[in-house]
Amino acid sequence: MRYALSSFACSHVGLKPFAVTGLFLTLLCASLWSGFTHASQVKGIVETPLAPATSAAFANPVSASAHDYILWYRNYDSPAIYALVNLALKKTPEYGEFRILRSSELSQGRALRELERGDHRLVDIANVATSAERENVLTPVPVPVDGGLLGFRVCVVMPESLPLFQGIHSLADLRESGVRIGQGDHWPDTAVLKTNEIPVITHSRYEILFGMLKKKRFDCFARGVSEVANDLQIENDPDLTIEPGLVLAYPMPSYLFVGPDDRVTAHRLQLGMERAIRDGSFSVFLDRYYGAAVKNLDLGRRTIIVLDNPFLSEESSNVGRQTLNNLRWRIEMLRR
Repeated sequence: MRYALSSFACSHVGLKPFAVTGLFLTLLCASLWSGFTHASQVKGIVETPLAPATSAAFANPVSASAHDYILWYRNYDSPAIYALVNLALKKTPEYGEFRILRSSELSQGRALRELERGDHRLVDIANVATSAERENVLTPVPVPVDGGLLGFRVCVVMPESLPLFQGIHSLADLRESGVRIGQGDHWPDTAVLKTNEIPVITHSRYEILFGMLKKKRFDCFARGVSEVANDLQIENDPDLTIEPGLVLAYPMPSYLFVGPDDRVTAHRLQLGMERAIRDGSFSVFLDRYYGAAVKNLDLGRRTIIVLDNPFLSEESSNVGRQTLNNLRWRIEMLRR
């Protein structure tokens, strides 16, 4: 059993094979197909797969009254993720009016624990990197929201640390350099980096990590290609810079997650994204929020260091691996 998503979606995004936008949208479409293919096996959605918008399954939605959705504050403060959630909810008017509210400033680990509890007082929706454990205890909406770019990481550094990265061209070089990478306690990336024998310094709060970088507690704050520009805009510190030569790459799909029993919200988000893909508004969203970021980071000139990620479910591993391979291939083409 699979979600119904016709080939109309990817055949109508108007790709230009080697333009930045075309690179990104081609990558995303490949990821979306894999995501919808394996979605029927993900906890919480298996019994009632989504049908097209005209299906009788959504002719009589559960509720047409207004609903408040509490979005994790990190996602609420991200223009891209807020816009995506808003887009998905707007595409499903039969579920009623809605408001998106900002959660209190919970750490990622706390936000996911509150989602698992499912009492809806602190958080209803969070966009985070996936893992087998997260998919087991929460309900994922298995569409990679940024096409897998979260698994492509660049280093935010202090200018005086830039010489540390000279001469790094491989994973072995990175290990020998002694470069320490900062990450969150509960982020799946932390386990990925440790598994690949890279020194990691952690803290539970994202905001504190920037202070630790400035105090030289570590040398690189590894941030996703899709999020780093917004991070630096919020931080607004001219001393912070992006290291220009490296990309750390590993399979790391990023999904929207809701509570384990909140299937109505999961279905609404999934259906909304399907409709946005069909009518082309998803491609507009991607170009607006991610196209410039990919171009400005000049991925085609960077050394890609690929890391193993053994912590994904089989289905998400397939999605992540296909996404990683597609983007690496496109970057190689751009270099020619």
